[in-house]
Amino acid sequence: MLNYASRTGKPFSRVPAPPVAAWPGKLSHGKSLILETGLNRMRLAIDAMGGDYAPKEIVQGINRAVNAFPDTAFILFGDETQIRKELETSDRVAVIHTDEVISGTDEPVRAVRRKKNSSMVRMAQAVKDGEADACISAGNTGALMASGLFVVGRIEGIERPALAPVLPTTDGRGFVMLDLGANAEAKPEHLLQFAIMGSLYAEKVRGLKNPRVGLLNIGTEEKKGNELTKKAFQLLKETDLNFTGNVEARDLLEGAADVVVTDGFTGNMVLKTIEGTAGSLFSMIKKVFMHNLKTKLAAAMIKSELSGLKNIMDYSEYGGSGLMGLNAPVIKAHGSSNANAIYNAVRQAREMVQSDVTGKIKHAIQQLEQK
Repeated sequence: MLNYASRTGKPFSRVPAPPVAAWPGKLSHGKSLILETGLNRMRLAIDAMGGDYAPKEIVQGINRAVNAFPDTAFILFGDETQIRKELETSDRVAVIHTDEVISGTDEPVRAVRRKKNSSMVRMAQAVKDGEADACISAGNTGALMASGLFVVGRIEGIERPALAPVLPTTDGRGFVMLDLGANAEAKPEHLLQFAIMGSLYAEKVRGLKNPRVGLLNIGTEEKKGNELTKKAFQLLKETDLNFTGNVEARDLLEGAADVVVTDGFTGNMVLKTIEGTAGSLFSMIKKVFMHNLKTKLAAAMIKSELSGLKNIMDYSEYGGSGLMGLNAPVIKAHGSSNANAIYNAVRQAREMVQSDVTGKIKHAIQQLEQK
């Protein structure tokens, strides 16, 4: 018997199997995934049509995950014909055909409401109905946030869910930053909730004991910043979190904190700045090393070191962005995710389910409200 719990709080082996008719589609071989995979497996729902390289890279990532995680079953939503061209045979993978796709240009809320048979919405519905324990999509970010909010649902007491990726640091340790775009505006109380959720994630999923929590600001002094950061600072000071104070953007990649909180508008600009700077820097390095024979020889001599540096800054090694504050783990993989990124997003989702991050967030918010 597996020793982790489902969203019902019971071991997976005790979760009753729903009737076949309860599934949002029918497997091509007409069998229930539950009957086929056993009752003690974690189940992950996957939007196979989301992302720039879907479904090929999505499915190839799942193929790798199937081999790596024998305790996990997968439900892939999307165009069955396209999916099966890439899918390796396994009795732990079900394909549910959908005939709609939410594109990157669709208006998020309208698409979620109108495209009920899209791969993304059906994926989220499977989580809501208890047919999956978590879900992953590399599709439209706004639509996934809307699906998470309107379909999966928000934890009671959480005022705003937050997008929380792990960003790289120079020492390879990385840090959790939230919110990076789920909410353009925030109140001090929202930043407090972000800090609680981020700290739990860093501890339970990333394995960091007593993670350091920092507040993104324009200076490290307590009185720095605007009304939002000043009030948030005071709230964070009064908690049991390991709050280390304000951190500046220039220190983020040096590992100034394990968890950094900010509003979604600021966070998204920081994220895009880091991505753009890293991309430009690597382009300039490549241009220098390809300049002439001498520099090409130098590049050949340090090729492995350069590859190691690139891996440290590679988003695909860190999984996806968890949408914190929902009733189940929802993972937003990067839009240009390759198979490796999807594999790591699966690993991330499994760790969130196994660690019961959602349940621990619920408990922490209940305690906060009682104070």
